[in-house]
Amino acid sequence: MHIAINAQLLNTEESYRGAGVSNYSQNLLTGLGKEPGGHRFTTFVSDPNFHAENVTLRRSRGFVAKPLARIAWEQTVLPLALKQMEADLVHGLVNVLPLATNLPGVVTVHDLSFVRMPEKLPPAKRFYLTRLCGASVAKARRVIAVSRQTADDLMDCFGVDAGKIEIVYNGVAENFHPGNAAETERFRISAGLPERFLLYLGTLEPRKNLARLIDGYARWRESDPAAQGVALVLAGGKGWYYDEIFQRVRDRGLEDAVHFPGFIPGPQLPHWYRAAAAFVYPSLFEGFGLPVAEAMACGTPVICSDAASLLEVAGDAVLIFPAAETDGLVQALRTLFAQPEVGAELAQRGLARSGRFTWERAAQETLAVYTAALL
Repeated sequence: MHIAINAQLLNTEESYRGAGVSNYSQNLLTGLGKEPGGHRFTTFVSDPNFHAENVTLRRSRGFVAKPLARIAWEQTVLPLALKQMEADLVHGLVNVLPLATNLPGVVTVHDLSFVRMPEKLPPAKRFYLTRLCGASVAKARRVIAVSRQTADDLMDCFGVDAGKIEIVYNGVAENFHPGNAAETERFRISAGLPERFLLYLGTLEPRKNLARLIDGYARWRESDPAAQGVALVLAGGKGWYYDEIFQRVRDRGLEDAVHFPGFIPGPQLPHWYRAAAAFVYPSLFEGFGLPVAEAMACGTPVICSDAASLLEVAGDAVLIFPAAETDGLVQALRTLFAQPEVGAELAQRGLARSGRFTWERAAQETLAVYTAALL
C-alpha cells in the first residue's frame, strides 16, 4: 500500500506553529514509519528539518508555508503531483483534501470550531475552513475524527454518514511522564517560576475561555486563604483576539499574580506540567484536548471544563466544572487545595487514564482506516 500524505502544516520550529495539528502530523508520521508491513509513505512537507524513518519526504519550496500559497498549492499543484505518482490513496492530515483528484482519500478532521463557534475566528479563515472542509469530508472515502465530539459534529454540521467516520484518538508522546522531584524543583527555579502555581497551556484565544479562568482565579484569591501564594501561569502563543485576555488581567488588578511566559517549546512541556501544583484547562470547545492528557501523563492533578471532548479524554481522572460557570471553577480550586488527598488520587487516576493514548495505537488505527478506505 502506497500512501501519499499532505503534511504542509507540519512545522518543527519552536513556536506556536509547531504545536496543535503540527504535533499531530509529526507524531503520526513517525508512528506510521515504525509500523511493520512494508507500506510506502510519501509525504509532502515544506519544513526543511523534519525527518521520519521509512517515510519519503517531498519537500516543497518555502512559499507554501504561507496560508494563501498553501491553499492554492493543495488544490492545484498537489493533484498534478498525485497523478504522476503511483499512490493508492491520499491522506489530508488537517481538515482538507485536494479536490481535483480521483485518488481515494482519507481526511483527518480535528474540530469544527469554525462552525460551532464562528464568532471566535476571523471571517476569512472561517469561510475557507467551512467550504474546503465540507467539500473534503464529502469527497473522502473515510474521515478520521480525533474524538466522538468531532464525529458527532461531522454528522450534525456536514451530514457525513456515520459509516465512513472512524475515531482515532491522538497520542501522548513518551517523554510525558512523572519526573524526579529534585529535578523538577531545579527546573522551576531555573525557569523563574513561582513556588506554587496553576498552569494553563495552550493558545491564548477566546475559545480557551481564559477570561473566565482569570475571573475564577481572582475570586478564589479573594475568598480562600489557601489561594495565597498560588500564582496563575498562562503559557502559550498569542492566537486570535488575545488582547482581551491581557485586558482582563489588568481589569482585575492581577498583573503581579498572573504570568505570561509565551510559547513553550515541545521538549520543555513535561517540565512545566510537573512543576505545576495543578493544571487548569477551561476551554469552551476542543477537538481532543491533548494538554489534559499530557498533564495527566506527567502526574499533575487536572481541573478542566465539561467540554464534551475533554470529558472523553479525562474520564473520572480530573475535577470537572461547567465551562460557563465561574462558581464551579472556584469550587474545584477550593476542593483541590483544601484536600491534598484529592490531588494525590487524581494524579494516580490520571496516570492510568493517559496510558490509553499512544501514538503507536494512533498509527495502527490509522493504517486500518487506509485499508478500509481501499476496500
